[in-house]
Parts: sequence; structure tokens; C-alpha cells
Amino acid sequence: MSHYLISFPSSALDWVRDEQLWAEIERTSREVIREAKAAGVYVFGGGLDDTVAPVRIAADGAVSTDLYRETRLLDGGFCVLDLPTREAAEEWAAKLAAGCHCDQELRPFHDDPES
Repeated sequence: MSHYLISFPSSALDWVRDEQLWAEIERTSREVIREAKAAGVYVFGGGLDDTVAPVRIAADGAVSTDLYRETRLLDGGFCVLDLPTREAAEEWAAKLAAGCHCDQELRPFHDDPES
């Protein structure tokens, strides 16, 4: 089994304006998460809290708001699933795309026995 990150940026849902549609997206996306939990493949997930500013921590413990340029816009929702194959990961990503009403990005984690 391998871990896969399935995610989307907050901007993927900028088109949603209707409260009833938001409620539908919440319902259908949570159904997929419940299905993943029932299947025993759910590791963790959620949405990044955009009300708290991210910080960068240096090796000496210094805290800075100077983030890596590549990750300044890291936001949105994500989940990590433990799946047997890339094909299975693509199937779950498709389920999440349907449930969330937006495309999902799929990235595998490196397998590391120490993690």
C-alpha cells in the first residue's frame, strides 16, 4: 500500500455562489470521505485554515512570515489515502472530484519505512 495526496486549491470552488450548492458539495464530498473510511483507506484530510497565516520555521527555531515562493498560495482541501495502486488512487480522486464538484490533483508520497 502507498499513500496518495488528493487535493484541490480553494480557487477551484470560486465559481460556487449558491448556498444550496455549497450544502450539496459538503454533503457529497463528506459521503466520499465516509466511503473511504469504511473501506479502510482513509489516513487523514481536511482543509487548510486560511484564517491563520502560515509561517516558516528555520533550523534554529526562528519564525518568519517569509514563505517559500512556490508555496505561498498553498490552500484548499486535501486528503491522504492509503491505496494499493496508482489506478486505485485515480479512482478515488475521481470520486472526490465528483463529490467536491472540482478537479483534484493526485500526488504519491515516497515510501519511507521511517515515516
